[in-house]
Amino acid sequence: MHSGQLNWVQVVGYAASLLVFSTFYMKTMIPLRCVAIASNVAFLTYGYFAGLTPVFLLHTVLLPLNVLRLRQMYRLKERLRQALERDLSLEWMLPFVKRESFKEKERLFEKGDAADKLYYLEKGTVWLPEVDKTLHAGEIIGEMGVFSPFKERTASAVCTTDSTFLVLGERTALELYYQNPDFGLFMVRTIRRFLDQQAPSSAPAS
Repeated sequence: MHSGQLNWVQVVGYAASLLVFSTFYMKTMIPLRCVAIASNVAFLTYGYFAGLTPVFLLHTVLLPLNVLRLRQMYRLKERLRQALERDLSLEWMLPFVKRESFKEKERLFEKGDAADKLYYLEKGTVWLPEVDKTLHAGEIIGEMGVFSPFKERTASAVCTTDSTFLVLGERTALELYYQNPDFGLFMVRTIRRFLDQQAPSSAPAS
């Protein structure tokens, strides 16, 4: 190998190392993966021309892995964009819920009860006596208690008609919140909308 070629290879090696070093200062994942891919390409070039087989083989494996993770992040970003643009819907949650029916004047829960479920009102109406508010089909009940640190109902919920609900257990709700960005975004927007509708002195139905 000529000295000029060796110097060129060394420059590529230093550039690859600098790219890896820069990833430690990056706070967002997509730019970090892009730089990691660039460092993989640089290390592949360096390992090949410098005859460093372990380096070459290592980055032969890391390059497709970083490309895969980058594609997954772009897909996730696109899902979030679509979730922001479409109307809120819980249809995709049907495999995770069970349907329960309540009679008129029957209570879903009372103030002080453990918040172990959240309810999607599929049909009927529900009255929240502490805030004097009536909820209709398509609304969620009990999300504040499920996602609060105290896990306790701060208000009661009473059916004013025969009503049907899609019920989601607390553990499943929390798992979906952390694993599914659509559900997480749905719950954040639902809670924010509920809080915006409350008077400053009103207690949320949870």
